[in-house]
Amino acid sequence: MKIYTKKGDLGQTSLIGGTRVSKSHQRIEAYGTVDELNSYIGLLRDQPVNENRKSILTNIQDRLFTIGASLASDPEKSKMKLPDLKDQDVEILEKEIDKMNEKLPELKSFILPGGDQQTSFCHIARCVCRRAERLATALNENAKKATPAKGEGGRGEEVEGLVIKYLNRLSDYLFVLARMMGQELNAEEIYWKPRA
Repeated sequence: MKIYTKKGDLGQTSLIGGTRVSKSHQRIEAYGTVDELNSYIGLLRDQPVNENRKSILTNIQDRLFTIGASLASDPEKSKMKLPDLKDQDVEILEKEIDKMNEKLPELKSFILPGGDQQTSFCHIARCVCRRAERLATALNENAKKATPAKGEGGRGEEVEGLVIKYLNRLSDYLFVLARMMGQELNAEEIYWKPRA
């Protein structure tokens, strides 16, 4: 299999289903950001502090591939059977959040991202996750009112609600994970103190 096809040299790419769109299309931006997030999750998984969390982080990466496939698909043309996201996937994140929260001190203030390089990676992943959520939400909102330009498909039908819900919960998970990692690494949690 050749890695390069030269089909994208003019700034266009294909959605699942064959529809050609600009590489600046909202769908491409959304699933590209999910791919970026997936890479950061891989970086988190490789941190020594997360040795006992590799399984959950690998599971999250798998779900992000599922979300990416959903976002990369032209709902009007794709006949491909895509992997599906399930309510249980969100519940897994919620259970993990609850388990970590039981071991963390109550949060009474905003905290500044950082404390240790490993926790900083987690905060970056959280921010990329929030961006992916915003892009998926915008795609969903614009899908209802968008009309494709002549010859361009992929106006983007609605994004499955579970995709947005999963990304929302994942960003919560990453925030709590950053705190948990900080605690395990004995990193100082620095609280934001607004100037008077």
